[in-house]
Amino acid sequence: MSLEEATPPHPATPVFAEPWQARAFALMLKLRERGHFSTCEWSTALGQQLQRSTDPTGSDYYQHWLAALESLLLRKGLTDQQALTDRKEAWADAYRRTPHGKPVELR
Repeated sequence: MSLEEATPPHPATPVFAEPWQARAFALMLKLRERGHFSTCEWSTALGQQLQRSTDPTGSDYYQHWLAALESLLLRKGLTDQQALTDRKEAWADAYRRTPHGKPVELR
């Protein structure tokens, strides 16, 4: 193992590559904290999603994270497929109408 591999990232190094990844992480923590699912249920859902990964680099990790969260929310009855679809379409629409360099916001 090289020194670079053994050295933890610098504290200023971002943990998340994109803001949505941090939001998904925070949402999962809050839902778990409120008792909507257990740590074991979350680990199982994420593990099942990660087993489906075909990307050896792991660059799609947070896509699987989000898919695991969505499947758990659906299974627990905390949302339905139509609500998820509507929300995704609203974000896509907001993204398309947001000028480059500006934060994407839902109306």
